[in-house]
Amino acid sequence: MNGTKPAFRPLDFQRLPPEEMTARGRAFLDRMWERRSVREFAPDPVPRACVELAIRTAMSAPSGAHRQPWRFVVVDDPALKRRIRAAAEEEERENYQHRFPDEWKEALAPFGTDWRKPFLETVPYLVVVFRESHGLAPDGRRITNYYVSESVGIACGLFIAALHTMGLATLTHTPNPMGFLADLLGRPSNEKPYILFPVGYPAPDARVPAIERKTLEEVVQWNAAPR
Repeated sequence: MNGTKPAFRPLDFQRLPPEEMTARGRAFLDRMWERRSVREFAPDPVPRACVELAIRTAMSAPSGAHRQPWRFVVVDDPALKRRIRAAAEEEERENYQHRFPDEWKEALAPFGTDWRKPFLETVPYLVVVFRESHGLAPDGRRITNYYVSESVGIACGLFIAALHTMGLATLTHTPNPMGFLADLLGRPSNEKPYILFPVGYPAPDARVPAIERKTLEEVVQWNAAPR
């Protein structure tokens, strides 16, 4: 214990009437239920402010011990996007041709995907999220981060929701292994790539897989399951 006394301030919270709570929840649900992952993007420019707003929204996520172990790298340089695409496609080609087991390939079949990732160049922005495995003090001392994957995952969920709310599309792209992203973007060894988000508008002729989400009854249990 370092003897630091916790500091608190009053919570700024407004309790709403049940009818308004339900209305807000339903409106958000309706908006988010339209969200789809997109692999066909338009090259049209996107306001930089929208990307910054989405990142600021992600920064509101809770994190273990408030360590905030996320880092966002925004790429809009065409040459760098081209290099990222080339490296990602190299890994993905190896995945599809050699690394992926047949079961994984079968699971991917409804999406019609392969190693080609042209959207990595098409979109105006690539946002790469890194998880910080540990922090570094000014004197070089290692600072432990807690619940890193959980914290960064929540932040990424808020980032996706913010983009969709503003009328933008994205995709959770994870061309594993992703070490090339740390190399290309010059990130330190205590940061590991978590998700690569292409950010932009869907192409006018964009299509998405004809799939359905599970029902509420399939994913929710109230209290203990009957024995």
